[in-house]
Amino acid sequence: MNDFPSPKPQASSPLDAFLDGLRRVKRAPWLVIGLWLSTLLLALPLSLALHSLLGEHLGDSMAAQSAAEGVNFDWWNEFLAQSSGVGKTFVPAILGFAAIVQNLSGVADASGPPSPVGWVVAAQWIVATFLIGGVLDRLARDRAIGPGAFFAACGVYCLRFLRLSVVSVAVYAFLFVTVHGWLFGNLYSRLLEDLTVERTAFVYRVGLYVVFGALVLFANLVFDYAKVRAVVEDRRSMLGALSAGVRFVRRNLGATVGLYALNSLAFLGVLSLYYVAAPGATANTLAFAIGQLFIVLRVIVRLQFAASQTALFQRRLAHAGYVARPLAKWPESPSAEAIGPA
Repeated sequence: MNDFPSPKPQASSPLDAFLDGLRRVKRAPWLVIGLWLSTLLLALPLSLALHSLLGEHLGDSMAAQSAAEGVNFDWWNEFLAQSSGVGKTFVPAILGFAAIVQNLSGVADASGPPSPVGWVVAAQWIVATFLIGGVLDRLARDRAIGPGAFFAACGVYCLRFLRLSVVSVAVYAFLFVTVHGWLFGNLYSRLLEDLTVERTAFVYRVGLYVVFGALVLFANLVFDYAKVRAVVEDRRSMLGALSAGVRFVRRNLGATVGLYALNSLAFLGVLSLYYVAAPGATANTLAFAIGQLFIVLRVIVRLQFAASQTALFQRRLAHAGYVARPLAKWPESPSAEAIGPA
């Protein structure tokens, strides 16, 4: 499918697309609720398993009372020393904003999640792959489509995006294993030879993070717009969608990067709010509410990324609300013909 011009010239700056994306997310509250619930349900089994381990270890001991009132690091270290599996994930870094820092550090240093939660990450990826087609279809049409049409779109694009994920996994594996290892292993070691100033070593490492981040950003942009083009243009070939995504990013590099920057600033704003309000070790209703509010805001930001990128593509190569695939409509039951005046 060739690129096609918009039938009606529209403002297509990154800011216009960003604001359009916000309006689309605002008009899709059930997407926010549904994604929040899916996130909560996926995390529930792990939480229940950890709750059971903590309950068994504490029992009716004196440590139970002190743990309920605050942090008891002596008991915590004892629990970690005796635990295995899911229990090993109960570390101080899970408290408040430290969990965000740990996740960001893991991405920058190409370290995967702990093995006990690997299946949770895999389940989240499977669910996201299934839902993304319906989410993009709903955001591209910018109107309510009903649960039947939404899940029909999920089913249609799920297998296509699974094929696309084979390529994306290979690309990200190459970046996080081969390229990351070369940058922070071979190249960084050579830069540190005969170096005596620690500040210079820090500058080198930050520079390598910037280079690595730019490569990951470009790959992320390409795959994002490949999915957008696959849904908006109803592409069946994922290699064709990927090629189209590369063309769109290359021809609109300033706009796509600028929009990504605006969305990233929104994400940083959410992180800043959570940094200020993040609960500590105290377990109470307010702490739970703050945590869930952060998850909801994170879901909104994820939808904002998808909605604004879809809006930018439609503004530049299609028109608002354009989706090539017809909206799925379920046929009425044959018994409906028998209902009516005799």
